[in-house]
Amino acid sequence: MGFDVDLFVIGGGSGGVRAARVAAAEGGARVALAEESRMGGTCVIRGCVPKKLMVFAAAFGGAIADAREYGWQTAPARFDWSAFRPRLAAELDRLEGVYRGLLARAGVAIHDQRATVEDPHTVRLAGGGRVSARHILVATGGHAVRPAIPGAGLGLVSDDLFGLAALPASILIVGGGYIAVEFATILAGLGVRVTLAYRGAQILRGFDDEARDHVARLVAAQGIAIRVTTEVARLEPDPAGGVRAHLAPGGPETFGAVLFATGRAPRTAGLGLEAAGVALGRRGEVLVDEWSQTAVPSIFAVGDVTDRMALTPVAIREGQAFAETVFKANPVKATQALVATAVFTRPEFGTVGLTEAEAAAAGPVAIYATTFRPMHRAFAGRAEQVLMKLVVCARSRRVLGCHIVADQAGEMIQLAAVAMGMGATKEDFDRAVAVHPTMAEELVTMRNPVRVRG
Repeated sequence: MGFDVDLFVIGGGSGGVRAARVAAAEGGARVALAEESRMGGTCVIRGCVPKKLMVFAAAFGGAIADAREYGWQTAPARFDWSAFRPRLAAELDRLEGVYRGLLARAGVAIHDQRATVEDPHTVRLAGGGRVSARHILVATGGHAVRPAIPGAGLGLVSDDLFGLAALPASILIVGGGYIAVEFATILAGLGVRVTLAYRGAQILRGFDDEARDHVARLVAAQGIAIRVTTEVARLEPDPAGGVRAHLAPGGPETFGAVLFATGRAPRTAGLGLEAAGVALGRRGEVLVDEWSQTAVPSIFAVGDVTDRMALTPVAIREGQAFAETVFKANPVKATQALVATAVFTRPEFGTVGLTEAEAAAAGPVAIYATTFRPMHRAFAGRAEQVLMKLVVCARSRRVLGCHIVADQAGEMIQLAAVAMGMGATKEDFDRAVAVHPTMAEELVTMRNPVRVRG
């Protein structure tokens, strides 16, 4: 049978846009894409990009204070959200325009409306139209979730922060993952009094234990109150203004706002996937194989909607691999091995590979680690310390994990990932001549392990 298009993409985030562009511009496919919100998806519009711009903004207060220690005469610093917010909105508008331009130049037909799957080869548009497609790609991403507690609607989620009319004087952030900890340091840097409540024993579960302990100390040193093994039972309006949170343990406390950073879920509700034969997992994620193909041969899915690894570069890689495989006769599998990532706290936390505990569970490991005050902080009289850590296989001497807590850790971990992807050993790191004076030189000058496990 003939189809209206070769590919219909549902979702205009990073993964969907990459797949659409490559299929159209390089694969010669007739492509349509539907996006019900703003082009660019979570990362560009309500995630990585605006968050990173807020990280930059939050860093200037400390930089101005440090400047005085370096001899600069500066006036007292004060952050003005009303000046920053329109600049942020304008930048997001610009980036959305870039995404639209990329799709238009590739010849992709854009539908600014919701789309759902009617059957394995048909997409229904909210405006009433139908489009038949040889292949359908679901790339609808994820969404922030609120916990099932009374009054949860009084709390914000991360999407809401970028559009606030004004910053609250105080905020309770509920959660202990990277989104919670990032916004804790961002908002504290912008002058908000921050309390972080997490039900677990330590923040940043799933990351290297030594590194997460180090980050927790640095976060607390910024005046952020961290309350672990603490849950929020309910929220209610405070008659005097703000939100009253009932903490367990602890009782009721009032905050200017409450932010839930308690996780994200795949955005699959109401898409018609199950009726079309697509299998969903326990959290609503689209179940796919190593080629991003669902149980229905004509329907594929990439990015956060599959709940494999919720990172923008991974979604882009999956979208590229899909287009290469299906439209360019070049079978490619998107790998999730050795994916470097960064937690954009202040300072940053970059990580790639195995944690110490993961590596030790598989066999003997040698741990090389150091903490120190970096030169630029020490001169300014700050006590803040950097952590550099390598997890090394005791048998093969391959570097299995690298964990860095420092300013610009995200930049450093990207390069460490290249070396580790090539199978670098500790001796390969040792052979590199140090760049002095830098923080990163510590990665190639640690000669003796601090401990051996296994």
